[in-house]
Amino acid sequence: MFDQLTCHCLLCVEQDVELDEIDRSTMPHVREHGWAVIMVPEDEDGPGWAFTVGLWHTLRSPEVAMFGLGVEVMRSCLNTLADAIAAGHRLVADQKRDDVIRGYPVLTRNVDESWYRSLFGTALHFYRRPPLPFVEVLWPDAAGRFPGEADARPELSDRQPSLWIPKDDHAPGVWTKLP
Repeated sequence: MFDQLTCHCLLCVEQDVELDEIDRSTMPHVREHGWAVIMVPEDEDGPGWAFTVGLWHTLRSPEVAMFGLGVEVMRSCLNTLADAIAAGHRLVADQKRDDVIRGYPVLTRNVDESWYRSLFGTALHFYRRPPLPFVEVLWPDAAGRFPGEADARPELSDRQPSLWIPKDDHAPGVWTKLP
């Protein structure tokens, strides 16, 4: 289980660690704003994704990830959600929220640790000691249906992985091909 009190991140524990360009960008952003959003743009291999780094350090909240939209849209959504968390609206799994995408609910789900290395290496490096809590934010189709729900558009599942399912048990696709 994740230690709910201690933070072992690059900001809290002085360690002899060589910092890369991402670290040098992320650390001051977390110090100043409380979190940073890391964006991985869509490419020929698959959809993009974005995730926070620093919510655990600053607010003892799970880090948050979102998939399959434009990275700037996801960055805006994650910042909106992080602002709400900072204002006291706790983030928990299996929660529908109306404060992230105007006119649509989102659904939050806990992320299984088997996905961390493939998707959240920057966060693992920042925190130095996995596991750390991560929550996936799922967005619906135009009719409000989420991936995996009856009659949901099939491309929802292609653009958004089901990270609550262990990677080895997930349906094969672009997400399971990540190293």
